[in-house]
Amino acid sequence: MKFRPVPLGEAEGKVLGHNVTGLNGRRAFRKGRTLTAEDVGRLRDIGKRVIYVAELDRGDVDENNSANRVAEAAAGEGLDLSGPSTGRVNLRAKGLGVFRVDRPRLDRLNGCDGITLATLLTHSTVRPNQIVATVKVIPFAVPSSVVIDAEGIAGEGGPLIWVDALERRKVGFILSASGGMRERIETQFAPLQERIEGLGSELVRIDHVDPNEGTAERVLAEAIRAQVKSGMDLIILAGETAIMDRQDVAPRAIERVGGKLECLGAPVDPGNLLMLSYVGDVPVLGAPGCARSRKVNVVDWVLPRLLVGERLTRSDIASMGHGGLLDDTPERPMPRSSI
Repeated sequence: MKFRPVPLGEAEGKVLGHNVTGLNGRRAFRKGRTLTAEDVGRLRDIGKRVIYVAELDRGDVDENNSANRVAEAAAGEGLDLSGPSTGRVNLRAKGLGVFRVDRPRLDRLNGCDGITLATLLTHSTVRPNQIVATVKVIPFAVPSSVVIDAEGIAGEGGPLIWVDALERRKVGFILSASGGMRERIETQFAPLQERIEGLGSELVRIDHVDPNEGTAERVLAEAIRAQVKSGMDLIILAGETAIMDRQDVAPRAIERVGGKLECLGAPVDPGNLLMLSYVGDVPVLGAPGCARSRKVNVVDWVLPRLLVGERLTRSDIASMGHGGLLDDTPERPMPRSSI
């Protein structure tokens, strides 16, 4: 593509390179317009004698077709495409879900000269009709070879971006609290129930365990086993105090029912005292105290991924350290600002 100034008499049929302001101070012509003979006459009337234009070379693909081709190649399940317009195509979520990006391939695609793809962070929770990504072609046209390269990267081994739908899941709570604290603990963890419902799932069962009894480990193990047998898709442990050690009651109860402790602790603050384990295929999440808060914390990063059926690993949790310093919450007993 050539981008250069030409005498106005040579501008007909070419693409206008810049916005043009009229004598009234308002925009008279928008860049990207293919100029007609009438347009040339109006430009002459407002005093233009030379104008910047773009001229496509043989084999160039205009901005709208380029953007549309790349967007179609990149888009996977759960996405709708808009446009194209002015070299841009927006991609929107069809429904509630978790947005996914193949980050290494995204970086490679954005190395294609003149083509850009901007996305939300991978694993973001998205809502119906939310824009999750946008393709923007920078010049008015790019060589077909560049478009072909970008399409190849976008479709290599599967979609580059997609949305995993959040469907209704059955969630159970097991709350550790002494008799006099049970009602209060249920109230304190109401924000956690709101999160579950906001993600399209339902809290269908609540069991209680007294942490002060000598049999707490056995009783907790029985409660976990009962919830697994009743078909819970996710079990959340919460209570008066967070889980502090691999020899604490909850990890020992997980082992007692044949489960596996995946990790204890997360590089996300608030939310360091997160526990993640599995009993068979059922995740058992030990909620830190910050789950009482409506402010963003580690639960907001982990819960949606578990509810779409992803089996998170210790490595997945460890990777959350980059960006894991979140706003503090007043609900926890020792905010970092008090140190």
